[in-house]
Amino acid sequence: MNTPSRRTFLKTTAALAALPLLRLPLSAGEAPAQSPAAGRRGLLFDAADLPRIRANLDLPRLAEVRAKLLEVDFAQETKFLHELRLNNHVADFLRAWQLVENCAFAYTVWGDRRQLDLALLAMRRLCDYPRWDYFLEGGKDTIGLQRAPEATIACCLALDWLGDAVPADLVAAVEHRIATEGAPACYRSLYGMKYPDRVRGWTFDPEDDYPQAYRVSMARWPLILNATNLKIIPTCGLGIAALWLHGRHPEAGKWLQLSRQSAQAFAVMYGSDGAYDEGVGYWGYTTTHLAMLAEAIHRRLGLDDRKLINYPGTIRYALSLAMPCGGDRVADPKLGTAYNATPKGDYIPALDLVNFSDSGVGMDVTVAAWVGTAANDPLSNYVATHTGTFRQLQGAIWYHPDAAEQAPGAALKDVRLSNDWVVSRTGWAPADTVVALRSGGPANHEHADRNSIVFKAHGDRLFHDPFHAGYSYTTPRWRLRLTSAHTALLIDGQGHQYHDGREGTNSSWASAAVTDFRTGPDWMTVTSDATEAYALVLPDTRRVTRTLVFLKPDVLVILDRVSLQQAAPIQLRFQIFNEDGNGRGTAAGAAFGIDRPRSALRATLAATGAVQTSLGRLDLPESEGVFPFVEAVSARATEHEIVTACTVAPAGEAHGALAVSRAGRTWRIAGTHRGQRVDLTLDAAGAVPALNLA
Repeated sequence: MNTPSRRTFLKTTAALAALPLLRLPLSAGEAPAQSPAAGRRGLLFDAADLPRIRANLDLPRLAEVRAKLLEVDFAQETKFLHELRLNNHVADFLRAWQLVENCAFAYTVWGDRRQLDLALLAMRRLCDYPRWDYFLEGGKDTIGLQRAPEATIACCLALDWLGDAVPADLVAAVEHRIATEGAPACYRSLYGMKYPDRVRGWTFDPEDDYPQAYRVSMARWPLILNATNLKIIPTCGLGIAALWLHGRHPEAGKWLQLSRQSAQAFAVMYGSDGAYDEGVGYWGYTTTHLAMLAEAIHRRLGLDDRKLINYPGTIRYALSLAMPCGGDRVADPKLGTAYNATPKGDYIPALDLVNFSDSGVGMDVTVAAWVGTAANDPLSNYVATHTGTFRQLQGAIWYHPDAAEQAPGAALKDVRLSNDWVVSRTGWAPADTVVALRSGGPANHEHADRNSIVFKAHGDRLFHDPFHAGYSYTTPRWRLRLTSAHTALLIDGQGHQYHDGREGTNSSWASAAVTDFRTGPDWMTVTSDATEAYALVLPDTRRVTRTLVFLKPDVLVILDRVSLQQAAPIQLRFQIFNEDGNGRGTAAGAAFGIDRPRSALRATLAATGAVQTSLGRLDLPESEGVFPFVEAVSARATEHEIVTACTVAPAGEAHGALAVSRAGRTWRIAGTHRGQRVDLTLDAAGAVPALNLA
């Protein structure tokens, strides 16, 4: 499947936007489809579920959620709530709504009065905020993108869970704020995304203390956000508010209609196989909110939106990107510091993942527990128990530890996703080998990473994609988004097209496409063409393709082919994982090595011209970390073919020798490594190199 050009993509998107949405029931004034329990069930669970939820929270699998709920400094949080800044949403408002949700849930589960008192105080303090988000339309009306919908969800859930434990005056105050601030803010944002031509200008709230340095142009945000996670969060917030106030507020039917329409419209952002372009970090956040909305609608109104996307497929998407490694947690020294438009979080090797785009450092599979039950899918149940972690309290509600499981089979070891991301592996254990290639088109939260590789073996990352890239172009870590910070190719030191960040982390125009993908017993090959992405900024570019041949478990061969109108050198960058300070590289002539505590890689290069390797570091202040890489330079020419033949082995173990030779247009890689015989040829004469395995 070829990725469409940007022009084709825009035409297709415009055509889809012009189609009328499927008529959904329950517009304003319509009666809901009734079920026996309609209007009486809890939004997410009932009292009868509490024993199971308590038991879940005693399981090691839910340890992260349990810690979030129980490790509370009540005196400090009470002090914080009394002192919170009413013009600070990015930190203080966030912390306040999280206290509402977490403490209300903890009280409901365990009955600790201190949790109730803190939840009630947090709700009162949320009501003191004049606005529930820090974005405006027309300079005066709040639009809800994260904070307003998150607080709306938290307050509705808290009122549902706590019931009569909430004083009547507080119930009235909170519902008033939901009806006059939270829900309308969500409605405005979704209406603006549906009808961007009617938007009267979106801006940051000038009275909020969000740093001026991180404020970007919002002029095109109604268009940009329509295809991002920031559409689904207000979609969920508006729907939950509508359900909570259903039958009690004249706008509730209208809110629910737009919420369900927005969910339906967003469903096409998932591939037919469930793939999600923003990366697996935002996948967890987005898909959990989409599922939470569908579950609440089904429970309260008997309407079934639980098949809007391929939910079992989207769990397989996440599983294909799981990449557990060995070793201990690597603490993020900036965790807990003030907001600086840069993600933060400890690296936990067991939760590692293929981190294309802004995928983060750990996989949250909360939604897998819901999919396992809602879709009766044993593989989703397996993922819920054995992959990633639960980071959201919904995991405690949805998890069924005794549900039937099915481990992933051989078919999931070599995957070409519908967005042209390719992952091949030997298995899902830390010692297994994983190679991933980032082809495909642009997306929100992307990096300039077309044809880049992530590669791990024997418990360690070897070809790395750096973590915690900056979200603002004013931060040094914005440079981690660029092609030069990936295991990718540069033409005379320049990467492919990317935007300047003045609108945020939105999509570029850069596209690549998989032109060949084949697998066999213990091997995989893929070719990706990124010519278009480079030609956007380097018009002399005629061809940029990368071919991988993965001979499982320990041999990876890379063939890079570049054609130019004007002669230029080519640089291949191989990023070294060094978050823990233990990444080492060596380079000499046409060979290099990467050493980690558990694993080592050795590579031999050959090219149509001269090739030379060296070591380097990304140009970032040392306060941001040390980011080493190996660089191989193919001498100035108009035609380049560069072969990189890699072997991997456990640290300290000897490597075999692979010889790379060329006869005409055919490359041969031959030798042995760890008892594995290697003898393959790649005929580079055609558009797709012809692979032959002897």
